[in-house]
Amino acid sequence: MELYCAIDLHSNNNVAVIIDQEDKILFQRRLPNDLDTVLCALEPYKGNLFGVAVESTFSWYWLVDGLSDAGYRALLVNTAKVKQYSGLKHTDDEDDALWLAHLMRLGILPTGYIYPREQRAIRDLLRKRAQLVRHRTTHVLSIQNQYCRNTGVKLKADFIKRSDEYLVEVEDENIRLAMESNHRVIRALDEQIKQIERRVKEQVKLSPEYELLLTVDGIGDILGFTL
Repeated sequence: MELYCAIDLHSNNNVAVIIDQEDKILFQRRLPNDLDTVLCALEPYKGNLFGVAVESTFSWYWLVDGLSDAGYRALLVNTAKVKQYSGLKHTDDEDDALWLAHLMRLGILPTGYIYPREQRAIRDLLRKRAQLVRHRTTHVLSIQNQYCRNTGVKLKADFIKRSDEYLVEVEDENIRLAMESNHRVIRALDEQIKQIERRVKEQVKLSPEYELLLTVDGIGDILGFTL
């Protein structure tokens, strides 16, 4: 008899539910986030499990990889596309996991792409670069706002990132110190961003798809790697 398992994964625990083809609950328990504990709980049902669906927003690597290594068919739920049944009266973790198992049984569970584990570190490194770029933009905008507020002139972002000449034109020492602080952070972020870019370029193997991306206007090396 085919069985269906869903795990609602949180930062320090998870709720696992197993149902049969008639939606009868055979197993339902909150477990600690320990791979051996999870595998031990699923072991009695392993031979009949169609798959194990994991719902998580960020902490799924260890569980999905562990399930796959143990011989389970691991599925990653696409949380953005899961729609709750409007007639449900409860929305706790147990019911969430049960609903996911039900959708799996019906063959309509939306799933996401499980990124190859050997490439995840580079992907996460590129995400870190994007985060640093956003932080740098925040400091550039701060300098633009302070300078324009006091002089009526808006500095270009490229000029701010490559030079600090504008600082000598700021007479008020407090305003200048604030802008100098932004400028120093921008320089530090620039260095970290460059280090990440160098590391990515050293490790990424160029694919035909990457070469095609570079033919699109506006897509350079780093954006191409990210895509």
